[in-house]
Amino acid sequence: MPERSCSANLAGRFAREIELTQPQPKRASLFVTCIIDQLYPEVGVSVVRTLRRCGVEVDFPASQSCCGQPLYNSGFTQEAKRLAMRTLDVFEDADYVVVPSGSCGAMLRVFYLDLFADNPDMLPKAESLSGRVYEFTEFLAEVVGVEEAGGEESGPAQTVAYHPSCHLLREMEVRDAPLRLLESAPRVELADLPDAEQCCGFGGTFAVKYPHISEEMLADKIESILASGADTVTACDMGCLMHIRGAVSRRNLPVAVKHVAQVLDGARDGESG
Repeated sequence: MPERSCSANLAGRFAREIELTQPQPKRASLFVTCIIDQLYPEVGVSVVRTLRRCGVEVDFPASQSCCGQPLYNSGFTQEAKRLAMRTLDVFEDADYVVVPSGSCGAMLRVFYLDLFADNPDMLPKAESLSGRVYEFTEFLAEVVGVEEAGGEESGPAQTVAYHPSCHLLREMEVRDAPLRLLESAPRVELADLPDAEQCCGFGGTFAVKYPHISEEMLADKIESILASGADTVTACDMGCLMHIRGAVSRRNLPVAVKHVAQVLDGARDGESG
């Protein structure tokens, strides 16, 4: 064999070995949630843009639907199972499933295991999905290893109060990731939110079933936001933010309401959730 050919073969093999040893980009499928899909699509845009900027290959399975949480929380177990089975099928081959909501993320990771606890055919699928589900900030910080999520370097600074949602804390057990990413964001100064872990009063159907209790809890949360001195309030759940934004709008308060992804993406006030 001619020397040139041998050298070319060795060079090609060496190049392939180098390529294989390089860190491969993470691939994730986005579970967008009903509220974002139907009411706040701009949040979904910021989620995808931030993930891609951090080197993640993102796909969006168009056949996804509701995770079934409203039905599950209201006691309609069989109806919730039907939606859950659809979700299990849709995301069966996903490497990771990223959810920009601690609430829906908890449904997929935690409560599907309860739904199918007595179903030996479906439980393995629920267990498989559970191990691949991550809340948006959790995925960036813990799986991708992002220390800075980037965003727009120009524009006015923001003083941001972070509201940790209940399911994100208590079911997903995500505490530090959102704060670490927000602290790294350009032009963002974190404000201390009094009683930060106190529920905002939304709770999905809770706000419908017990509106007066929900309103009082929301009033307490608004007072905490005002006491923080923040000009922006953020969270990882649009359910909480929709609830908070309603009070902010009714009282005409000078507080912007944005999903964490929008803050990290550098979304302008006109693009807020």
